[in-house]
Amino acid sequence: MSAYFENDRHFKKSSACLPLARVFCVAVAISPEKEVAVRQSSDPDKVTLVFSSAEWDAFIKGVKNGEFDLS
Repeated sequence: MSAYFENDRHFKKSSACLPLARVFCVAVAISPEKEVAVRQSSDPDKVTLVFSSAEWDAFIKGVKNGEFDLS
């Protein structure tokens, strides 16, 4: 995993996170090499998943197509 992801300031939370639930939001960081790291914002151990840009693009396309809707 890139050392870039060790710095908390690189991670951003979605503006869609509810104000009272901000500690339970997903945080995402994109490295200069275009790797994407994802973690739960409240994770004290900073367990982080890292994806290639191709993997991330496929996931985002699935989200936009409604493939992961819970309703």
